[in-house]
Amino acid sequence: MAAELSEIRDRGLLIIGIKNNRPPLGFVDEAGEISGFEVDIARQLAADLLGDASAIEFVPLSNVDRLNAVLEERVDIAIAAITLTEPRRRLVSFSDPYYLDGTAFIVSSDIQTLRDLSTRRIGLLNRSSTVAHVRYLFPSAQLVGVSSYREGQSLLERGDVDAYAGDASVLTGWLSTQPALAEYVLLPNLISAEPLVVAIPKGTQNDELRTAINQSIRRWYAEDWLQERTDYWNLPSGILPSVRESLSDE
Repeated sequence: MAAELSEIRDRGLLIIGIKNNRPPLGFVDEAGEISGFEVDIARQLAADLLGDASAIEFVPLSNVDRLNAVLEERVDIAIAAITLTEPRRRLVSFSDPYYLDGTAFIVSSDIQTLRDLSTRRIGLLNRSSTVAHVRYLFPSAQLVGVSSYREGQSLLERGDVDAYAGDASVLTGWLSTQPALAEYVLLPNLISAEPLVVAIPKGTQNDELRTAINQSIRRWYAEDWLQERTDYWNLPSGILPSVRESLSDE
């Protein structure tokens, strides 16, 4: 199913793997439509490559199936909350980053800065990379490990922790979908950086597709379109300018 750029243009359709259960990146909205930050990116990419933002077939993917779908050529590309890592780079090719996700904090209203967390109770996923980041910055904080995001939400709702540390994109979704967290806010600071990227099949035959995607991403930074979209979806955007600057220097 996956195809080179020339074949995609001949077909007139871009087949894209996405998330449909991870607001605000990709989810099914109240009208039953696929929506979200990464969905906006997919549609803009279809407009750039094919001249038609609706020339897309969306393929919802589970976390464990995101790279497999690209490897097995069930999709042309995947825009599905995929972070760039060296082990993954050995399997597929990646675009330039379109967003820097990272560890952020949902906090109670009496916490306004990272410094206020130094001796507080902080919930986080057991055995995640977040543990090391938080322990390093806040050695005197009381860390409360959980086995799932749902358990972490429950800790906040009951007031058993003062803050919860996790991916900024995930926590933004919590605030937009969980009324019980209405009294909580997301601190604007991220304490780690994890680039979100488009996954593309490996091979020189896909160089043209990867180049075209990167050209679009770089233009979106230059035109502030990505900044506008992150603001629209309430994603922390303080490190987007640094990405734009690094790409413009290349």
